[in-house]
Amino acid sequence: MAAFFDKHKVTLDKAVETIRSRGYWSAYPEMPSGKIYGETAKGDQEEAFKALLGKPFEIDQPSTGERVGHEISPYGLDLGVSYPETTPDLAVAAASTAMKGWGSASAEARAGVLLEMLARINALSFLFANAVMHTSGQAFMMAFQAGGPHAQDRGLEAIAYAYDEMSRIPGSVRWEKPQGPKEPLVLDKVFRIVPRGPALVIGCATFPTWNSYPGLFASLATGNPVIVKPHPAAILPLALTVRIGREVLVEAGFDPNVLQLAADTAEKPLTKEFVTHPDVAIIDFTGSPAFGAWVRENAKGKLVYTEEAGVNSIVVTGTDTLRGMTGNIGFSLSLYSGQMCTAPQNIYVPRDGIETDDGHKTFDEVAQAIATAVDKLLGDPQRAAGVLGAVQSEATLARVAAAHGLGKVLRESAPVEGMDGARSATPLILAVDARDESAYLEERFGPISFIIATDGVDDAIARAAGSARTHGAITAALYATDEAVIDKAADAFADAGVALSVNLTGGIFVNQSAAYSDYHVTGANPAGNACLCDSAFVANRFRVAAMRRPVAA
Repeated sequence: MAAFFDKHKVTLDKAVETIRSRGYWSAYPEMPSGKIYGETAKGDQEEAFKALLGKPFEIDQPSTGERVGHEISPYGLDLGVSYPETTPDLAVAAASTAMKGWGSASAEARAGVLLEMLARINALSFLFANAVMHTSGQAFMMAFQAGGPHAQDRGLEAIAYAYDEMSRIPGSVRWEKPQGPKEPLVLDKVFRIVPRGPALVIGCATFPTWNSYPGLFASLATGNPVIVKPHPAAILPLALTVRIGREVLVEAGFDPNVLQLAADTAEKPLTKEFVTHPDVAIIDFTGSPAFGAWVRENAKGKLVYTEEAGVNSIVVTGTDTLRGMTGNIGFSLSLYSGQMCTAPQNIYVPRDGIETDDGHKTFDEVAQAIATAVDKLLGDPQRAAGVLGAVQSEATLARVAAAHGLGKVLRESAPVEGMDGARSATPLILAVDARDESAYLEERFGPISFIIATDGVDDAIARAAGSARTHGAITAALYATDEAVIDKAADAFADAGVALSVNLTGGIFVNQSAAYSDYHVTGANPAGNACLCDSAFVANRFRVAAMRRPVAA
């Protein structure tokens, strides 16, 4: 255990330093380069992925003896992988037993084990890329980055926050209270970090590792055993995570049931049984607002951390680079077919138009320029496939089809040429009036966006911020050349509890969130009640129990 901590202490120290400075740093290289990961890693790990297909995935954990799981890739591949079936009672009982040794270990011992887990996961980033790609539908580059190093950084970020919080608590102190001329009162006090209890991580289908790792590693770092309940369509990336984690736990001398997999199917779901199990103490949930509301309402007496969904907005009031603005927006609308919780949906533009470096542009001209930017980006089918990826769910395609009647179609959605056998859809862009709130004031997950005509700049800001406040939002963007407008928008979006990006025209996009620096979700609007990651995300996952005794004179 000490060896793992010593091995990774420099990395942990740097992570703690960076969550305080909020500057750029990454522990895990995001480029899928053979010079970094090994010249044969890409091919070797693709073969390792293929070797998993059509077979039982083995994890030696408490099980009913039956197998579950049926994942079909959005690219058309039937994975044919099955997983050991468990029940809430089996998993929670095993987790409770495992917690005794894990919870009593030092913060350093746990951190060392967890950083070793991440190091081994990182070494298999090409394997994870294939697993994420063929469950979520992300294109390979995104699956490698978001499903691999970026997710790993989010896990490390959570460990750093947890370690930092626990490090504030001394193991023991001698307490002396002066008594004037008398001898002081002297007590020896011991402070023990106490875990809350078994934790449940409920994964999503679109970002199975990126969204699960913060809660998973935050709970483990603070001494809580974790049961991972993946989305039935995206089990494999988290099954790999659990298997690697259990191997490290055994090597470190811990009960491997500190970390378990709870796979299920859409036909026979387990989530509600786990949520209502009396001994589950912590729940991390990523998913829809409807089910998120059910979790919050039914998880009585438990700690619940959610990232749900919202209606993300862009406000366009002016720009000094029309081409840069429309290109940036076009990429943001297209990336992963709009299936990111950070993807923009609503673009507010004054109906009287805006001023640009190319002169005054009417509302229609701005809207058409955005649609044209998407056309140019996706004009080459190979590039389109790399940007859009595949559509994770049939329900998303149905949602796109149903959205056509909600406004004037500026850009039609269509399958991507050459992606035969895959679910694919290019962005559907609609124009609506701000009064048509029933069309756009609802999250329409997927490649669907609205360009909304407003009664001026103030109306655009007010509507976008108001939408975040009432319906939730994770991101917002503003294009403006007037500093007074920027200041007004900054105040409005801060009051609505949403992160604001201003005048993005280059290689940074509103969809992106950087570990150690950006606060992903604020917990201050209906898009979620937690932030990934801040001190509040970790500090309540443990408590402190003290023992004190007088010191003999």
